[in-house]
Amino acid sequence: QVQLVESGGGLVQAGGSLRLSCAASGTIFSINVMGWYRQAPGKQRELVARISSGGNTKYSDSVKGRFTISRDNAKNTVYLQMNSLKPEDTAVYYCKVELTTLVYWGQGTQVTVSS
Repeated sequence: QVQLVESGGGLVQAGGSLRLSCAASGTIFSINVMGWYRQAPGKQRELVARISSGGNTKYSDSVKGRFTISRDNAKNTVYLQMNSLKPEDTAVYYCKVELTTLVYWGQGTQVTVSS
């Protein structure tokens, strides 16, 4: 079993920054992909960014140039640095971890950007 603990969400003014963290613990041999998704009220959950074990990254068009995903393999932790935040970035952000055959989701952390 794997547990994911997210932190770093909160309330910030437009133009501000936040850094999300997601630490995985438990029975982990190797993590393939780590990523962040978000879900705003009334909308579907969407990919924000993902990073492979080799460091390859993918971003949604809406966050390119503003958000940076990174990971620390030794700590089984993924980060999301969010800069130049906009009100439309307001959502619950979820961490997702993909092992060889299993997928785990975090409990979500609220990010609210005020205008």
